[in-house]
Amino acid sequence: MDEALRRQWLMAQQDQRISEAINREHARLRNFIRKRVADQGDAEDILQDVFYELVEAYRMMKPVEQVTAWLFRVARNRITDLFRRKKREASRNEPTGVTDDGEVLQLDDLLPSPDAGPEAAYARRVLSEELDAALDELPDEQREVFVAHELMGYSFKELAAQTGVSVNTLLSRKHNAILHLRERLQAIYDEFRKA
Repeated sequence: MDEALRRQWLMAQQDQRISEAINREHARLRNFIRKRVADQGDAEDILQDVFYELVEAYRMMKPVEQVTAWLFRVARNRITDLFRRKKREASRNEPTGVTDDGEVLQLDDLLPSPDAGPEAAYARRVLSEELDAALDELPDEQREVFVAHELMGYSFKELAAQTGVSVNTLLSRKHNAILHLRERLQAIYDEFRKA
């Protein structure tokens, strides 16, 4: 009986801490996410995911010591996940090049076919991992503008309106991202051209 009462008391304490954290950080966290995510529905989904993870952390007996920092870190990770997911969806549908005959190429056309055997599947996986790793190396500001403009199709004007950052700053961030990606991926590009 005492153990059951103790568990109820602990759960009530956890619920209180969770409620306080949500009430205290809800508006700031929502604004943080909305500045980075254009679609309001996606932003709300991310906000709910972040709070769900907070509840799960407490329920799994992994209390969070610095709740504010933890919430914003989880939000940043969810935003990055969203950009990656949209990037993959966009890369399947958006043309990435045009052949000499005028045929439009998709990213999947440039990568080895997953059905072409184990070597092609390996090459495809390596190329995808290298691209993801190169994107992960970028500073958040550069990665966000690169993904939003190149992969999600937002214009610089739209991005400036959403983020409050000037178009020139966004252009500079994207330029720096491209320089890094070119340098980072040049070796793997050269290696695959030889093969």
